[in-house]
This record gives sequence, structure tokens and C-alpha cells, in this order.
Amino acid sequence: MTEPEWPPLWVRASLDLAVLGCLLDGPLHGYGIAQRLEARGFGRLKGGSLYPALSRLEDAGHVVTTWEQGEHGPGRKDYSITDGGREYLDEGLAAWQRLTRALDPTKEHRS
Repeated sequence: MTEPEWPPLWVRASLDLAVLGCLLDGPLHGYGIAQRLEARGFGRLKGGSLYPALSRLEDAGHVVTTWEQGEHGPGRKDYSITDGGREYLDEGLAAWQRLTRALDPTKEHRS
């Protein structure tokens, strides 16, 4: 199992934004998102973390799903980011940057 680069609390707090970031290049299924997150340093996520995040994002209108029928096996649900999801990601990343500046005592604390 791949360990995350950051404390678990940070991974949980940033998971929704990280998932949206994974979808900027196009639709992915849950396993594809998990692989991309692992490659980005989030460690190997369990379904109990990823799928509730995807459900929250879908309920909020930040992602939409489509069902893709499998050629040689079961189908799968693909996730795509919406325009609202892109806006939410942009706003969330800006907020994380402000938080980072606020946490760094060597930086000026402006919004």
C-alpha cells in the first residue's frame, strides 16, 4: 500500500479539490481517479474515502456521471467535472493559497 506524502487529515481536507483536479484532463472512472491521486502523492485511497467524496461532488453539481458499458466485462461509471466544479476548484485552490500564506510567518498576510 502506498503511503500518502501528507498527514491523513490533510488528505481528507483536500480530497474533493484533488478529485476535481484529476478530472480536468477528461472523464475518469473511480479506479482511474484513485490511480491518479496515488501518483500525485495522496497514497492509495480506500473506496470508503473516494466514493463518498465523489458522491458529495455529484450531489453538489461539481461532477456528472455517465455509464460506460464494458466491452469484455461489467460497465463502469465515469465522472466528469462540470463548469460549476471548475469554478469550485478555482475558488478552493485560491483559498488553499491564502491559507498557506497565513500559515507561513515569513509571508505577508493579505487576502
